[in-house]
Amino acid sequence: MQLPDLLENHFRLHDLHRVALKKLGLKTVEDILYHFPARYGDTSEMRTIDKLEKGDTAVIFGKIKNLKTEKAFRKKISMAKATIEDDTGSVQVVWFNQPYLAKMIAPDSLVRAEGKVSQKKTGELYLSNPKIETVTKLPFGVGDSLFGEPSAHTLYPVYPESRGITSNWFYHALNRIFKSGILDSLTDPVPEAIREKYHLPSLKTALIWIHAPKSNDDALSARKRFAFEEVFFIQLEKQKQRMLAGREPSFVIPVKNENMHSFLSRFPFAPTHAQEQAIETILADFKAGHPMSRLLEGDVGSGKTLVAAASAYATVTTKPNNQSFGNLQVAYMCPTEILAGQHFDSFIQYFKHPPERAKDDSSVRAGLPINIGLITSSGCKKFPSKVDPSGATEISRSQLLKWLANGEIPILIGTHSLIQKAVKFKHLALIIIDEQHRFGVNQRKALVHGKNGVSVPHLLSMTATPIPRTLALTIYGDLDLSLLDQMPLGRKPIITEVVLPTTREKMNEKIRQELEAGRQAYVICPRIDEPDPEKTLAVQAKSVKEEANRLKKTVFQEYSIGVLHGKMKPSLKEKVMKDFKAGKIHILCATSVVEVGVNVENATVIVIEGAERFGLAQLHQLRGRVIRSNHQAYCFVYAETASKKTFNRLNALTTSKNGFELAEFDLQARGPGELYGGHQWGISDVAMEALKNLKMVEAARAEARALLEKDFELQKYPEVKKHLDVRNSDKIHFE
Repeated sequence: MQLPDLLENHFRLHDLHRVALKKLGLKTVEDILYHFPARYGDTSEMRTIDKLEKGDTAVIFGKIKNLKTEKAFRKKISMAKATIEDDTGSVQVVWFNQPYLAKMIAPDSLVRAEGKVSQKKTGELYLSNPKIETVTKLPFGVGDSLFGEPSAHTLYPVYPESRGITSNWFYHALNRIFKSGILDSLTDPVPEAIREKYHLPSLKTALIWIHAPKSNDDALSARKRFAFEEVFFIQLEKQKQRMLAGREPSFVIPVKNENMHSFLSRFPFAPTHAQEQAIETILADFKAGHPMSRLLEGDVGSGKTLVAAASAYATVTTKPNNQSFGNLQVAYMCPTEILAGQHFDSFIQYFKHPPERAKDDSSVRAGLPINIGLITSSGCKKFPSKVDPSGATEISRSQLLKWLANGEIPILIGTHSLIQKAVKFKHLALIIIDEQHRFGVNQRKALVHGKNGVSVPHLLSMTATPIPRTLALTIYGDLDLSLLDQMPLGRKPIITEVVLPTTREKMNEKIRQELEAGRQAYVICPRIDEPDPEKTLAVQAKSVKEEANRLKKTVFQEYSIGVLHGKMKPSLKEKVMKDFKAGKIHILCATSVVEVGVNVENATVIVIEGAERFGLAQLHQLRGRVIRSNHQAYCFVYAETASKKTFNRLNALTTSKNGFELAEFDLQARGPGELYGGHQWGISDVAMEALKNLKMVEAARAEARALLEKDFELQKYPEVKKHLDVRNSDKIHFE
């Protein structure tokens, strides 16, 4: 048996097994070996059969008899049945969807069974889907472990399951894998010196301890090792990218302070200290001679767009590297067409001539106005209007691309359409990516390396997603970090309330007061359509369409209510947003599509239905939609389930000072596996657990950097290099 072997070559798989394994993403022997338990049950108290009670999770020993298979529930479910006897009595055991178990154990064998005690309608107790193994004798303590070693083996693993595949199936599969001797052939990718330094078990020991721990300490030690390993290799990858980027040539952009001060003075508000600091740091990066790679992180409404505009202005109005004036260009990549259009409109205002400018206006000397282009995947192509400097006009795609290629469009804003082969810049010097985690790594590389043939452009990534420091250090290890932790002067803290069924009327009255004052409101729902009650047993979460109808018929009849969701055509979404921004729509019922790319200053209320379905970070971003002006804003969160845990988690929204604080709370309260999801960040649940441990992340980061500084090509560490190459080829991160 080898790690790459397909499971079907070693295990008898039924159709139900294949479907379940595919759903879990398990194809090979290696996949099973690294399918770690989600938790462990404890069966330290061995029971005799006469002491079993309904609801117990128990371990019993006895002789197994009457093994057979049959169909149940109108012959749709296969099952195996047996009886286990000890000196005190007998109990039936039932395995659903696991008929093969009846053929694996010989009648009258001595067995050890672990499982939950259930009760039939007749009152008879039985063990449901127990884990079972044969033993040579009936011990006084707990019996043999998975590896046949006498021990005080009291913990049993509970794995992530799917219909047709249970923890018991994984137990028997791993039993066969371990007995094949495969562990002896494994090589450890983590250098021995690092393992010894941080007291980490070897790969073989860690695999044994994580699947069959003798104690909680064993389980924790194994999980610590695998968490460290994954963070260590992520850091190796990121630090290598960082070092390679430092060797690339880039534009040296010596920005004049007086020009930057002149540009910032055009805004009706003064930049915050955090914004000024971020701009100063970016301008210093521009002068370094190698490409900037910086992440700008800040709450919704903290002013990231101003920093982006200042960076773009500095790039296109400064003479670099003895090149002709005005040739440098900026690409601004947005995740949605709504957001791209919004930034296009904003940038036209930022970079036009100021009205009634004086002859000696410094903005003229600084290079204003500046042409802005917009290109999206739906075919939207725009350019500032020559008739109305505050407006825009449609132009042909060929004309826009021609002006872009010869440098007449210094700033191009768009969606992923920016990475099309036909989109060619003359001298692309700065790439700005908004909500960078929404783009795959290949999309970002296509911009950074595929749009300029002379120098690598500077990169400014931005995100409003509040993430814990440990996560930022891990997934953004190749980027320098700037934080916007201040809100613009005059912004009032949003008032957030957790709504109970008894306080709904009070909430509706507050919404009515805001609408009567000329303000607008959002209502966020988890679903687009109502589910068919005959086809699903899912919790009936509120839908956008149904809630819009309900509000119009029974609550806010006199107000205009619009609908917005991700399945609408881009042109219709744009129309709805324009109508909402223009005040034609008073209440907008939407899905979380408004999380990114909506800026309506007049909206002061947001209601979030089914709030327990969202993470705190996402809830925080959603409520940020109404922190766009100096008007008092309100956020009402309503949960469909009224558990104490849900209420406590949502209540954190009412007390937190900022998104970073909320992200740390979510990490501790919900657990890393639920925080953002491993698929979004390309990190396993075990590695996400490491993010609760700042020291571990910093240690893995330091060891990765030290290893590369000593041996960049990893020639002295062939196992490290091999493992890193496999990870890169599998495109684990951000894909």
